[in-house]
Amino acid sequence: MLYQIFSLLLEVATSILAGACLLRLYMQYQRIPMSSRSGNPLGRLVFALTDWLVLPLRRVVPAAGRWDMASLVAAFALEVAQFLLLWLVAGAGGGLFAVPILAVFGLLRLVIAGMTGLVIVYAVLSWVQTQSPISDVIGRLVAPALMPIRRVLPLVGGIDWSPLVLLLLLQIASIVLGSLQASALMAF
Repeated sequence: MLYQIFSLLLEVATSILAGACLLRLYMQYQRIPMSSRSGNPLGRLVFALTDWLVLPLRRVVPAAGRWDMASLVAAFALEVAQFLLLWLVAGAGGGLFAVPILAVFGLLRLVIAGMTGLVIVYAVLSWVQTQSPISDVIGRLVAPALMPIRRVLPLVGGIDWSPLVLLLLLQIASIVLGSLQASALMAF
């Protein structure tokens, strides 16, 4: 029971911090202004959660074009730390080799869960027609994933079904990822 509680708390903390690192990576790739002057409240939150880890990593991890690799390395390091701690608390049984494999799959699961959350928030905000800075930011984050679907799927009765299709595709990706993770762990 204590292991489950510890595991839950560790997963929540890691998901928030690593998710913020991934969001920082994606927002910088999309060139979404994140400074406090931009009026983007999400950017301020992301900076507050990640600066302590990403800024020192930038000294040793260079960017790759528009990709802030320090943010990606930070997210991966957080996932590795999470699974390493769980491995140690569980008695360090089994192979240590599983830790980086679990971290990679954990990072991919986090990407899928994060995009799922963004699409749900985007859909809800599109129903209420708010004119807030956060709705613009979320719209810009979700738009690249919705564009290919919108090219293929027309509006039906004036309703945009692309968020629903994207949610279904993300759920399918999550199922496939779980199967790949099980196969990868069985191979070792």
